[in-house]
Amino acid sequence: MRTFSNVWRCVALAAVFVLNVAHSADAFAAVRKFEMNIEDTRITLVEKQQYHTFAFAGQVPGPLFYVDEGDQIEVNVNNVTALPHSVHWHGMLQKGTWKMDGVPGTTQEAIKPGESFTYKFTAEPSGTMWYHCHVNVNEHVALRGMWGPFVVRPKKPTALEKTVTKEFIMMLSDWDSKWSSKPGFGGVPGDVYDFFTINGKSFPDNQPLRVNKGDVVRLRFIGAGDLVHSIHLHGHIMKVAFKDGFPLANPISADTILVGPGERYDVIFTADNPGRWMIHDHVDSHTMNGDRPMGGIMSVLEYNEIKPDDFYDWKAKKFEPNFYYEESLKKGPGVYTNDGFKGQAVQ
Repeated sequence: MRTFSNVWRCVALAAVFVLNVAHSADAFAAVRKFEMNIEDTRITLVEKQQYHTFAFAGQVPGPLFYVDEGDQIEVNVNNVTALPHSVHWHGMLQKGTWKMDGVPGTTQEAIKPGESFTYKFTAEPSGTMWYHCHVNVNEHVALRGMWGPFVVRPKKPTALEKTVTKEFIMMLSDWDSKWSSKPGFGGVPGDVYDFFTINGKSFPDNQPLRVNKGDVVRLRFIGAGDLVHSIHLHGHIMKVAFKDGFPLANPISADTILVGPGERYDVIFTADNPGRWMIHDHVDSHTMNGDRPMGGIMSVLEYNEIKPDDFYDWKAKKFEPNFYYEESLKKGPGVYTNDGFKGQAVQ
């Protein structure tokens, strides 16, 4: 750990920087160095409902870490908030690097305000992982948006995943509005969650998933909140192909899957039924924005071949093409921020 030398450095490191500095003897491995701040921000879940968050690089979800299996990862994390934090790289085995596991009081001292900590570990195993704070997880993870996706590309992909042509990351979370402006509090027994989001936004302020007929689609679901979500896709049969990053020997077919806290499921399906199809939480109370229905964890699978009807709720919606990190995932290894996830800085 070390204390920042001046305010300028804190500001300059508000973004995430990526540097691939060397290749190891393994042709698939590289040393990848990143820098990331934890910042006080205020995000908007939907309409006027705002929430004070402790955001990785000032955004919720945090930046996408997309690396290759076996890569040597170094992440220097700077805490510019007023509370202590850490980062747990959920799913990483940390073989020989247990002190990098991010658990305060067990593997490290929490990163105090104004201080830094550098995490160094090998990216293994492969699959859909994520990262989150491990200080006061009841509040910092459940209510303050301290989570982001961490995808490790495998050295030996399965035959099924080789067929994929388009990918989407969907992080599911829950919020209790009574704590929205009270950082340092909340996440206690008796909390009543009344807002529910995909990638930090509630319907209708999130985005559709746009595909072309013939696409082989991979949805990477990550349970980032405190509740179980029952995700149902209309008009298609999904193959549940991965659980917590690990390939299933025999993928199962389903149109509804349960995603619990911390869990990851990768489903793959062929876009062979042109239309507009709902994808939503089948826990009906999770499709609410406060006390209003038709919100929360809902989106639409849109085929580009289908023209919008006048009655379509999103007929005039401005489309953000990287809301599910679908464009970033096409680019290969790196760390990818998203201005659409940025919150307002809180002084």
